Amino acid sequence: MMKIVVLDGYAANPGDISWDDMKALGSLTVYDRTAPEEVIHRSEDADAILTNKVVLSAETLSQLPRLRYVGVLATGYNVVDVDAAHQRGIVVTNIPAYSTDSVAQLTFAHLLNITNRVDHYATMNRQGRWTQSPDFVYWDTPLIELSGKTMGIVGLGNIGKKVAALAQQFGMDVFAMTSKNSSNLPQGIQKTTFEGLLAVSDVLSLHCPLTPQTHHLINAEALTHIKPGAILINTGRGPLVDEQAVADALKDGRLQAYCADVLSVEPAKADNPLLGCPNAFLTPHIAWATKEARKRLMQIAVDNLRAFIAGEPKNMV
Repeated sequence: MMKIVVLDGYAANPGDISWDDMKALGSLTVYDRTAPEEVIHRSEDADAILTNKVVLSAETLSQLPRLRYVGVLATGYNVVDVDAAHQRGIVVTNIPAYSTDSVAQLTFAHLLNITNRVDHYATMNRQGRWTQSPDFVYWDTPLIELSGKTMGIVGLGNIGKKVAALAQQFGMDVFAMTSKNSSNLPQGIQKTTFEGLLAVSDVLSLHCPLTPQTHHLINAEALTHIKPGAILINTGRGPLVDEQAVADALKDGRLQAYCADVLSVEPAKADNPLLGCPNAFLTPHIAWATKEARKRLMQIAVDNLRAFIAGEPKNMV
């Protein structure tokens, strides 16, 4: 019987989703979390490993001679040394496109929080602010209508295209930096350069992969060219931005707000410069974590392993 080990199952499934479909494929052991020094001991007899954020380096893989399959419980698979895995004949799979709707939804949750400040006013009213108002209405923040504003998008994959479609429904003009040909873009999206995107975007949303070319794409130099008062949103990867440069731009008013679901180091370090910025709105990497998205993730993970057992692996990386 195949021995299956899940090294860090808690984030994807803290107990509200069943592991039964995975159990049907072999002998299953699920660990909520695994420290680096525990990986070898917990995995040494495994035929298949599932990992979310536990790193499987070339050195680790070399000490697991029985291992034949690694399933990454996410879309990004940089936690696995894929080249080393391939050299050892280990199949590596990921979970593509399971969280598109959820990530796009959080992107707009962040944006609408800036434009309408619902949480701010709800908090003020719990403290009695409305009951003390001399008028039927009060506001102490700018209230912004999205219609007619420009949404700039970096990366037009599944999530970028969904965000673009939602922006259009709000009446926004949409520009994008993308490797796709202009003739292949969805209707109404205008392709431009990165410099052009910085110049026109009232809202700039990052949805590109993290590569050497996109590392610190938003840096001090880029922020000198960004449209004054722009809102920057990052639901992609933390290192797409230079966090100190973004904090500086918030403090001097070049950016109206920075909305992020990701940081360069997670969990957040206490000295992260963004934590002390009043116009930095940070959520703890939860865009993917709706129950609906996690159920899709779990089902695809099961389907991936089942396909591998059947000799027809899919979603390989």
